[in-house]
Amino acid sequence: MKEQVSLERREFLKTVAAGTAAASVIGFPHVSRAQTKLALGLWDHWVPGENAVLKEIIETWGKANKVDVTIDFITSIGEKLQATAAAESRAGTGHDIMAFVTWDGTKYKDKLEPMNDVAEALIKKYGPYNENATYLNFQDGKWVTLPSPIGSHTYPLETRMDLWKKHAGIDVQDIFPPDVKKRDKKKVDAWDWKMFLEGARKVHAAGFPAGMSIAENTDSNDWLGPLFACYGSTFVTPKGDITIESDATLQALEYLKELTKYLPPDIYAWDDGSNNRWLISGRGSAVINPPSAWTVAKRDQPAVAAQVWHHDVPRGPKGRWRGSLPFTWGVWKFSKNKSAAKDLLLHLGQKDQQWKLITASQGYDMPQQNFFLDHPIWVEIEPPKGGQYNYPIRGDEKLIVCGYPAHQDIAAQIYTRYPIPHMVSRVTQKGDNPKEAMKWAAKEIATYKRG
Repeated sequence: MKEQVSLERREFLKTVAAGTAAASVIGFPHVSRAQTKLALGLWDHWVPGENAVLKEIIETWGKANKVDVTIDFITSIGEKLQATAAAESRAGTGHDIMAFVTWDGTKYKDKLEPMNDVAEALIKKYGPYNENATYLNFQDGKWVTLPSPIGSHTYPLETRMDLWKKHAGIDVQDIFPPDVKKRDKKKVDAWDWKMFLEGARKVHAAGFPAGMSIAENTDSNDWLGPLFACYGSTFVTPKGDITIESDATLQALEYLKELTKYLPPDIYAWDDGSNNRWLISGRGSAVINPPSAWTVAKRDQPAVAAQVWHHDVPRGPKGRWRGSLPFTWGVWKFSKNKSAAKDLLLHLGQKDQQWKLITASQGYDMPQQNFFLDHPIWVEIEPPKGGQYNYPIRGDEKLIVCGYPAHQDIAAQIYTRYPIPHMVSRVTQKGDNPKEAMKWAAKEIATYKRG
């Protein structure tokens, strides 16, 4: 173990020596750490056993490096994880390493230690982070946070293949087989939002509606933002121009007016767990969600789980966009042990650790470097066999976070203040004129300021 850690450090130091001046001050001494202490505030993973695996990895590293490590697993239920980060930011004291949900690192970027050195070392070894992770973490010329595989997930369609085949005549297993080389391009190209609408109408008529939330929650952002992108709708440009009032946005709103006719009427009051419960109940025929719904169904409703197929989202006029909710890691500037903190994060980014953590999460955690996407779990996990093969992006989908491509300070507010679900609900639930709803959203976004 010590030899492995030493090799990681030597490679890291080579990268540091060739890197920025800011990175060159990181010495990472291998000895004289008997008094070093690290406190970590990490997300309390919902997959049973994941926390124990992560804890063992970190404690083993601590013993090998003479670092006394304290780990607090903090739930995101009730936004306790976010509240902890906010309190520590204000107080200037707390954990050395903090886990952040999607945009939270952006809120505190001026109070976080730049992560260029760690990110560049991992990029050199395993290749670049995906564009979405780079957009979220690399801001204004520096890595303000480090992409974390733990908790990061994407939003494919989870479809009851039996219900859609029987009632809509659509075989998603045939369109998206568990081998990308066997895909029929014509069938994949035909899978668009119009085809989904027709299928949604038919499964609704059969008593098994698809279910997607339109409310103040992240699940709403993570399917609505990509859907608007599929139509070419951009809310704010990177330069700050507000462009949400457009023909593309209008086209997407008109589509949603039709689609919501075939969704459950209470979607405007759903929370982030509602679509999971909808699918698990057996009444839902499709949701847009990571494999969390499938995992619970495997435990509580195995007959449902055996029929769930994860696959690409529909295509729109401007492409195929899939939502994501990545987690990140940050090191507070007030930390007294920055070098040890970065050394640990470097260690967690290595293949051996990534492999163990992906396995422990049952494939839920999505790496943000493509190097790790050949992990066999997505091929092997079942039932059904191959049902999660397409959870990692295999085709032409592009990952997006609702708010892209605006400057991160503005995008973070678009994500966390929910103007997009509100705009949609004004049209689809309240019956507002789409142009007036767009105008309302533009005025709301105009109040958002750069940090």
